[in-house]
Amino acid sequence: MSTIFGKIIRRELPADIVYEDDRALAFRDINPAAPTHVLVIPKREITNVGSLDPEDAALAGHLLWVCQQVAAQEGLEDFRVVTNSGAGAGQSVFHLHFHVLGGRRLAWPPG
Repeated sequence: MSTIFGKIIRRELPADIVYEDDRALAFRDINPAAPTHVLVIPKREITNVGSLDPEDAALAGHLLWVCQQVAAQEGLEDFRVVTNSGAGAGQSVFHLHFHVLGGRRLAWPPG
């Protein structure tokens, strides 16, 4: 795993980890876009939603469940889950990740 997220998974870089299990890691974004901004990533390297294979379906569902767990742990009743797939969609780290955003009113459309 050559991305910054791979380095966080291997503990080569520090992160404020809020959740971890054998398949997923969640940590606070270093440049938050909302009062609560947590990233949820798989521990296995997957580039983005566009590169998911059929055998990744259970892991993708687990990651969304982790998003819900993080939101509950953070005390969020209302929250947004966002993922970007590809540079044109705003993806800057090419390791699948979900943004859990909350703690303020979120506008629509997002961008």
